[in-house]
Amino acid sequence: MLKRTKVLQSRRVEILSLFQRYTEGIPTLPASALLTFLCKEQMELAANKDTAEDLIDRYEIDEAAIENRCMTFEGFLRYMESKDCCVFNRTHKTVYQDMDQPLTSYFISTSHNTYLTGDQLVGKSHLDAYVSALRKGCRCLEIDCWDGPDTEPVVYHGYTLTTKILFKDVIRTVEQHAFEVSAYPVILSLENHCCEEQQEVMAEYLTSILGDKLLKSPLDHPTTGDLPSPNDLMYKILIKNKKLKSQIRREDKTEDSGDEGEDADDEDDEDDEDEEDSIQPKAKFWSPRKMSSKKKYDHSVKFNLVSLNGTEQRKVKVARALSDLVIYTRSVKFISFSHSRDNQNCYENTSMAEKKARKLIKASASSFIQHNQRFLSRIYPAGSRTSSSNYNPQEFWNVGAQLVALNFQSPGLSMDLNNGRFQDNGGCGYVLKPAVLMPSERSFDPSTSCRYLKPIQLVLKVISGSNLPVVKSRNTLDPFVRVEIHGIAFDSRSKSTHTVKNNSMTPRWDTDMNFNITVPELCLIRFCVRDQMTLFKSEFVGQYTMPFTSLKKGYRWVPLLSRQGCSLDPASLFVLVSY
Repeated sequence: MLKRTKVLQSRRVEILSLFQRYTEGIPTLPASALLTFLCKEQMELAANKDTAEDLIDRYEIDEAAIENRCMTFEGFLRYMESKDCCVFNRTHKTVYQDMDQPLTSYFISTSHNTYLTGDQLVGKSHLDAYVSALRKGCRCLEIDCWDGPDTEPVVYHGYTLTTKILFKDVIRTVEQHAFEVSAYPVILSLENHCCEEQQEVMAEYLTSILGDKLLKSPLDHPTTGDLPSPNDLMYKILIKNKKLKSQIRREDKTEDSGDEGEDADDEDDEDDEDEEDSIQPKAKFWSPRKMSSKKKYDHSVKFNLVSLNGTEQRKVKVARALSDLVIYTRSVKFISFSHSRDNQNCYENTSMAEKKARKLIKASASSFIQHNQRFLSRIYPAGSRTSSSNYNPQEFWNVGAQLVALNFQSPGLSMDLNNGRFQDNGGCGYVLKPAVLMPSERSFDPSTSCRYLKPIQLVLKVISGSNLPVVKSRNTLDPFVRVEIHGIAFDSRSKSTHTVKNNSMTPRWDTDMNFNITVPELCLIRFCVRDQMTLFKSEFVGQYTMPFTSLKKGYRWVPLLSRQGCSLDPASLFVLVSY
């Protein structure tokens, strides 16, 4: 309560000026004047007399004012500081999008090497990492499976010093937490390095622990044809793995040559460091390195296990019991867009490292978009990111990639964008892709289509801040605000306010910013508060990222989050938005 009182005091002057503009000299704001404010300033075009009177009933506590159907300044202040005036559209806090489209029509919150809590070489593997990802709305989890002692499969980053956890404990954790924050399907992306015997153990754990939550057979009547929708698969867990071809409808009875893990998808990638799973030491210890690209994979469902000295230990065939559990998410190797168009089935998906995906975008972004209209694509971080750093996911969302995998344990810009993207649609982990990425007569290319689109103009006024957090080593801040637009390359830019000296409680900027945006449906807007330490150095204070399509017009407050994504309440910004 004390924190909220400080916020009210810090912003009283700005809101009092607004209040007095519409009261025209009288001490209270009549319902009719409040309605005018809602329509003219807040752009609540659907508001009517009942809307204004409802706000009076909710935020006014003075009985005389309530009886006279008007609002005192204190009531108006409570309204302006409420969730009704947050910059994020409240109706987007619940699922509001069409959830009956095929899975390919959605961005899906996806984690890379979910088990890790630190780096890729010596980091700790922990069950809490799965809990944390699921509670953030993640819907595609990665599990790296390796042979363990006593026929107990283990999960860790192979051929590194990361710690190991039991596969069965991971599955129990998933079963307990899968649907805590979202009812929509969870995809378990298995990176499978186990022998046939331990794969059978994995299949038994998946079946016995997940029970009815595990999708074991195709749906009788999916609403979207062969590939179901999120609504069709509510409360279901899907297994993403290789599958025996003899078990696949309409295909010959040969074995699949599908991918052997993240590295297998980049067998022909020139960059050694983009590989993840065929890991062998570069020197005496544990550095990721791709096996020779000249080596050809055996055209069967087999994969190589490489010992620490680089010698081949054995070839292992995928177990039928595990293959049986792969229904709509069968992993296959990406060869080319034309090969996928002619040979890939809708229930088959591919994975590729970030560098290979960039090359494909550069070669033909429109072809990538068309590919992602039919098939699921997973993008994962380069193997060189041993510190668990992340790429910018926006470049892959721009071409409609659904499963853009990030290291959830690594805070920073990339995870801010991911959290911002997926707070939309109720935080359910599925966000419907915009129309420009859906099948249509006109093809979309994020690098060139901007020439033919009429931009909208976003006009922002960053007015003030309130109760900004101060680090213990400093008594105050010299804050400024940087507003960033993340979208197609043509739209992506940033602008900053000036710096306010020695004021963390009530800094005021009154800075106007204009942005021309050609594809707002793909854009994220990020408000970042920084502390100007020296002429060329600033430090992070707080941030808030959200989809442009969730941006409310009018006078709005912007909540601030820490680097880890936690609320910094009562810290906030006060802005005026129009477009």
